[in-house]
Amino acid sequence: MTAHAAVFEYSVSLDGPSESPPVTSSGIGSGTVNYDDVAHTLQLQVSFSGLTGNTTVSHIHAPTTSPFGGTAGVATTTPSFAGFPAGVTAGSYSNTLDLTLASSYNDPSYINANGGTPAGAESALAAAIAAGRAYWNIHSTFAGGGEIRGFLVPVPEPSTLALLGLGAGTLLWRLRRKA
Repeated sequence: MTAHAAVFEYSVSLDGPSESPPVTSSGIGSGTVNYDDVAHTLQLQVSFSGLTGNTTVSHIHAPTTSPFGGTAGVATTTPSFAGFPAGVTAGSYSNTLDLTLASSYNDPSYINANGGTPAGAESALAAAIAAGRAYWNIHSTFAGGGEIRGFLVPVPEPSTLALLGLGAGTLLWRLRRKA
């Protein structure tokens, strides 16, 4: 029996006002995070520009106490994602984390807080992301606590969007027939 991967796709829009507390910055960013629950990987892609300071570190924080708000400790690689561009105000980044490795997490604190194993850390991170309780943060010399950040938001599957469109169309058709 073979396992079929479920790839969960998330989008992220980063800006200064989303920081906590908010940061006045013209910096922006956007990206995607794909979690594969069979390959145990987290594929990361982001582009950013307009930062006031030069980049220092970047990582994902989780879990916040409430969805899409608050702050949390660093969950992923510390001090920063390997290869993340440092000392720039604009750039892009793409990498895939192997979630079976302790080096993919804020080790040992995130791992110890989640069962003491990478498997426990993966489960906790996946749950935090799915619940809207994880955010991507890009720190800079201007804002050491983070210049831009954004919460990871699920991207609906195309079939979900098609069903939503079909339902809305049917509703409009029925309303017009009754009028």
